Amino acid sequence: MFCLPGRRMAASFRFRRYIVGFVCAQTIFILFQVFVFYPCVVRAPLDLDLLKREADTTNLDAQFDQTVPYPYAAHWESLDNRPIPSWYENAKLGIFIHWGVYAVPGYAVNGPSEWFWYWWKIDQDFLQRRRKAKVITGESVKKFVADKFSSDWQYSDFAPQFSGEFFNPEKWVDIFKASGARYVVLTSKHHDGFALWPSKYSWNWNSVDNGPHIDIIGNLSAAIRKNTDLRFGLYHSLYEWYNPLYMRDKANGYWTQDYVKAKLMPELHDIVETYKPDIVWADGQWEASANYWNSTQFLAWLYNQSPVKDYVVTNDRWGNETNCKHGGFLTCSDRYTPDSVLHRKWENCMTIDRNSWGYRRHADLADYFTIEQLVHLLIKTVSKGGNLLMNVGPTADGMIPPVFEERFRQMGEWMGVNGEAIYGTRAWRVQNEGDTIWYTSKQTTSGLVIYVHLLKWPQSETLLLKTPKAKATTKVTWLGFSKAIQHKTDPSALTVVMPRVFLHEIPCQWAWVFKLEGFE
Repeated sequence: MFCLPGRRMAASFRFRRYIVGFVCAQTIFILFQVFVFYPCVVRAPLDLDLLKREADTTNLDAQFDQTVPYPYAAHWESLDNRPIPSWYENAKLGIFIHWGVYAVPGYAVNGPSEWFWYWWKIDQDFLQRRRKAKVITGESVKKFVADKFSSDWQYSDFAPQFSGEFFNPEKWVDIFKASGARYVVLTSKHHDGFALWPSKYSWNWNSVDNGPHIDIIGNLSAAIRKNTDLRFGLYHSLYEWYNPLYMRDKANGYWTQDYVKAKLMPELHDIVETYKPDIVWADGQWEASANYWNSTQFLAWLYNQSPVKDYVVTNDRWGNETNCKHGGFLTCSDRYTPDSVLHRKWENCMTIDRNSWGYRRHADLADYFTIEQLVHLLIKTVSKGGNLLMNVGPTADGMIPPVFEERFRQMGEWMGVNGEAIYGTRAWRVQNEGDTIWYTSKQTTSGLVIYVHLLKWPQSETLLLKTPKAKATTKVTWLGFSKAIQHKTDPSALTVVMPRVFLHEIPCQWAWVFKLEGFE
């Protein structure tokens, strides 16, 4: 039996029609991903070259050669044993900087402004299942956009307005140095994916191709390293909300690593090799495990082979199972303040604006911590063995708002008098007596020194310290005060006679430190 020519032509036509339909369906699916899930790519951030390169990337396993006997292997048991570099342990105080496109709208009610794009696009049903504050934040941002912008406005439209026209890295450094901080951590890239350096993996969605058209990381790091002994670190978000590669990996249950191979790892290696940060501060890890992020491989490379291997410090946000368990110093959660000394070094990353890490144009004065509250928080944090990382959110045009500058300079004023009771200290065997007396300690060539931090001036003429055991050689001084301090000793306590001073003799405000030497 044979087919007639007409039948062969009909079959061929149906086959071609099937192929055309299949191609059209695939095209529609791709356009749906691009224009619905990653709306800003219409104007800027989608890196088409990146998508073309995704199939031709370096094998992740080749980034760190485990056959070479390096000190640290690519697993947590080994990585967790790396000591924290002493510079970080001694620094105690740092400054966090959240700066990006989100500073342009600078808006979020009861929530962080750097999540503006997320609040704008997230499903309200999802918000309803979360705490009430997030519902309020999401609704307020959606209404803000509807009232202020056209219906076709996209998040990427804010990027050209992220001008940085008043960004002066030398002025920033002057403020940071005046604060008494010993390190600075800048957001190299937040969850929106906008890079503050000329990342070739983030085409047109970085600060050189778009917005201020400058290498923000390069300018700030150069200013810091030229004029101060401040250490310079970089925050880097592991995930990006609406990156199509990440969204595809997520839809695949994280069995694929296209985003990690084509975007995350190349950018992490880029910022380390280019800017040589003293800190690599990871975040945005909570949706997937460290295996997906390839965290242990990266950290093994960082600790063994990178140009910063001898002094770099990392945190614990490398997978949804690593917080407070693995990595470098522990952060555990934002604004973390443990009740006691931890078994490992930890950091309290917190915001001077109580509600937001990014700049908020509508913040009230009451939203900011007072300097007295910040000093007290620093003392309590250091007394329990932690570091304090205070956050500032600069404006879109590159200014540090005056309220932040005032807090930083006030902190520096206090540290100028009492810095020896903070820098290089360690937690003592007892952290506090009540909520107004806190201790730090320091081992010196002449023996152990104890610092007594008073958060509130005693109402009586004496200060009773129950923990230190004084002896005949015990010496008590008041930091910043030149006159002698009298004390009394007995078997159960040390009694400090509080000096009577004129107002102009008081060395500092907000908290006072007494130094104890020569005791049991």
